Amino acid sequence: METNTETETTEPETTAPTGRFAELQQLVTAMASDFEKFYKDGNKAAGTRVRNAMQELKAFAQTVREEVLTIRNQSKDQAQ
Repeated sequence: METNTETETTEPETTAPTGRFAELQQLVTAMASDFEKFYKDGNKAAGTRVRNAMQELKAFAQTVREEVLTIRNQSKDQAQ
């Protein structure tokens, strides 16, 4: 059984907010055709691709959440 061996790279915390938002938009845009193929045409392979893309989106969201928390905590520490 093969596993996904791709390593996810995280951008440094200095990434501009618009950069992260652009990444989010790119992820969502890339899913659009598979969503249509699955929901409109019933293409089961497209459904698998949608599920995989949603898992990738979930991982991206978790990374952004962690960055936001880190930046927030750094701001708190600097204020003290």
